[in-house]
Amino acid sequence: MSAIVSVAEARRSRVRLFIVTMLFLVTTVNYADRATLSIAAPALSKELGLDPIAMGYVLSAFGWSYVIAQVPGGWLLDRFGSRWVYAVSILTWSLFTMMQGWIGFVTGGVAVATLFALRFLVGFAEAPSFPANARIVAAWFPSNERGTASAFFNSGQYFATVIFAPLMGWIAHEFGWRHVFTVMGALGLVMGAIWIKTMYGPKEHPAINEAELDYIRQGGALVDLDGVQETKAASSGPGWSHIRQLLSNRMMLGVYIGQYCINTLTYFFLTWFPIYLVQQRGLTILKAGFVATLPALCGFIGGVLGGFISDAILRKTGSLTLARKIPIVGGMLLSMAIIGCNYVDGEALVVGLMAVAFFGKGIGALGWAVVSDTSPKEAGGVSGGLFNTFGNLSSITTPIVIGYILAATGSFNGALVFVGLNALVAAVSYLFIVGRIERVQLRAS
Repeated sequence: MSAIVSVAEARRSRVRLFIVTMLFLVTTVNYADRATLSIAAPALSKELGLDPIAMGYVLSAFGWSYVIAQVPGGWLLDRFGSRWVYAVSILTWSLFTMMQGWIGFVTGGVAVATLFALRFLVGFAEAPSFPANARIVAAWFPSNERGTASAFFNSGQYFATVIFAPLMGWIAHEFGWRHVFTVMGALGLVMGAIWIKTMYGPKEHPAINEAELDYIRQGGALVDLDGVQETKAASSGPGWSHIRQLLSNRMMLGVYIGQYCINTLTYFFLTWFPIYLVQQRGLTILKAGFVATLPALCGFIGGVLGGFISDAILRKTGSLTLARKIPIVGGMLLSMAIIGCNYVDGEALVVGLMAVAFFGKGIGALGWAVVSDTSPKEAGGVSGGLFNTFGNLSSITTPIVIGYILAATGSFNGALVFVGLNALVAAVSYLFIVGRIERVQLRAS
């Protein structure tokens, strides 16, 4: 019997591994484009005369539109499917990223306003990306592989810094900050073209075989997710009743609170961390780009490891709740190591504590796995959009709050405490609010 199973597994295609690799690569470019401004910020703020508060608001521009567009972006995904909505998203955000390099043609207040507007447009364009990731994982992966798949694509946010922070730091140092935007925008346009050529749903992909399709379908993958929408082209997509039911669900509210706090760590790293290294620790822009890679690498390792741990717990216990909560709570408590940076002076110790904090954050970054586990089939995009709306409110608040803390105190010490306390709240939310993790069943409206 075991020999028959082994033969069947050998004949099964592995297209889903290519799919999650594409999600990883797109997410890497996505986060690299978000981080362009933080790498360029030390030189850019000096040239444009931005104080910390003004810089905080410019850094938050992405977050305002990203949050506003989450639910509409999720609706578009549920209405038209993931492939083409995501493709348009990639191409559009890449174009707006490239255009940020053109603000050198204007000066003063016009330059600042133009930069804010372009960052705002990047946020709009990127809005469907993570809800689409969650939908694609739900469609392509059985339940017992979903944690690993979600953790893997989500770890692209750390890999973006590992690969691109040194590159962007070198470009800013050698050629000027404007070229950071043009190079990264061009890379995104190439990625968009590759996406259009290679991405399909499970039932449409030319390389998948019946053995793999049966395996993922029997494991709980929603292989008809986009097909359902195509057969209902005349429908208007998910309605307000679905949104109200999701917002009134205690489990989902706990997940939303947790994601907001987890993303506070993410957006500190994407916005103020390179500036912290330059202004408070005295590094050059070039060196800051390289130093930032160690915490990012540890976050990447933690992210992949968190997914493996979660799925291993699920296979051993059969409890989705334990499988998701243990890594999330443990990782968030470990992330509080960031506060320790206030009490050490050596560069190596600071980087080491940041590495520990982001390793923990990586282990605990399983929110998108939880979304894939809990989203109702008929409103997966909207569910992911709501999740990302709440989570990315921190993309607005984090840069602004830290800007005010820095302006008031002249130090990043209070900012690091603020970030560490958010990690604690995330752990508490999953422990005491979320409860049992299971798929939401919506009532007919």
